[in-house]
Amino acid sequence: MAVELQTVSIETPEGCNMILGQSHFIKTVEDLHEIVAGTVPQAKFGIAFCESSGECLIRHTGNDETLKQTAIKNAQAVGAGHFFVIILKDAYPINLLNAVKMCQEVCQIFCASANPIQVIVAQTEKGRGVMGVVDGLSPKGVEGPEGQKWRHDFLRRIGYKL
Repeated sequence: MAVELQTVSIETPEGCNMILGQSHFIKTVEDLHEIVAGTVPQAKFGIAFCESSGECLIRHTGNDETLKQTAIKNAQAVGAGHFFVIILKDAYPINLLNAVKMCQEVCQIFCASANPIQVIVAQTEKGRGVMGVVDGLSPKGVEGPEGQKWRHDFLRRIGYKL
């Protein structure tokens, strides 16, 4: 049995964050919609979910047509069963990640990021599966006192620390 590995670059719109994960049931797309809308009501979002049985369709929802179409495009590019994409604008993954993890159908989260993302996909004769992700860039050094001050100030400026 041959396995071919590929990398798929995820399109992340400017000013948006992505949550990529795996789930196991068709109702995931509606449950994730309710989680985003109920947790961060002002968020703009698009969601796509790759159904992996029956009609094997990409199910989708959201409250922003551009983000929804981008989520669909990313789901098509990855093409792995039970893979889902949430694209967020005016919200951060930290605002709703625990609620997404607690969704009954969610099996795992691959990443939650605004960084450049590549998905590592395995192709077999049965289909495609996500092996992991590359989230952002490799480290360029070790944080020093200036970096610590920047981090400290940044977290307070965006309201995540007092």
